[in-house]
Amino acid sequence: MEATDTGPARSRVDTGTLGKAISVLDIVASADEPMRFTDILAVSDQPRGTLHRQLSNLVEEGLLSLGRDHSYSVGIRLLKFAAKAWAGNQFRVIAEPHLRNLHDLTGETVHLGVLRGNEVIYLDKVESRQAVRMYSQIGNASPVYCTGVGKAGLSALPDAELRAVVASIKFRRFTDSTLDTPEALLREIEEIRASGNAYDREEHEPGIRCVAAPIYSADRSFVGGLSVTGPAYRISSELLESWAVLVRNTAGAIMDDMGARLGPRT
Repeated sequence: MEATDTGPARSRVDTGTLGKAISVLDIVASADEPMRFTDILAVSDQPRGTLHRQLSNLVEEGLLSLGRDHSYSVGIRLLKFAAKAWAGNQFRVIAEPHLRNLHDLTGETVHLGVLRGNEVIYLDKVESRQAVRMYSQIGNASPVYCTGVGKAGLSALPDAELRAVVASIKFRRFTDSTLDTPEALLREIEEIRASGNAYDREEHEPGIRCVAAPIYSADRSFVGGLSVTGPAYRISSELLESWAVLVRNTAGAIMDDMGARLGPRT
């Protein structure tokens, strides 16, 4: 059926407006501290007038909050949406007992993450029992190419999708151990596929190591991973290797539960 002249145009405008609003929300929500208008303008691709309208609308809807110092932060309504999504995240609920079991076996911090483009988003964590712990936060994003969960997720992607994601990465060296070329990353992905485990050997943060394994749905429409992470002074390379099978088995158990509880009903 042929569309009318007004329908498609209106749809494109609405989509564009929504996309701009989401972009602004993403900038403010991703910031470590509240941002002023000029800060947002500097990293946004929107004209000053458009950005001002977007911010005003978002504040009016309760998605952003405007402080007394004229800085913007996440609004209460957006936090309510996030809490609702968090409570209803079936993948996290399915994975949680397996994460706690892995934590009981290792005593170190366990992370659960999902791949989103060329970043990994952390959905859950079980904190280390040790006095000295690593800092990480649920909801934060990290690069895929220098984190255990990120590289594990990449290893589960089909080749064409993997190469597209790798091509989109702007490589940056966080430490002397960071992989900084597409070729090096693709070589390591092949090793991960062969062994079933990915490693972060102080590649994202100095002094932090982890071992990870991929988690994915049968059709690869959902890809993520889990890891055990801790400080290098406490976790030797040998200890990390000894946990590899535990991490693989935990990932496999989560995937089995996903298939049983989220798979198609007969």
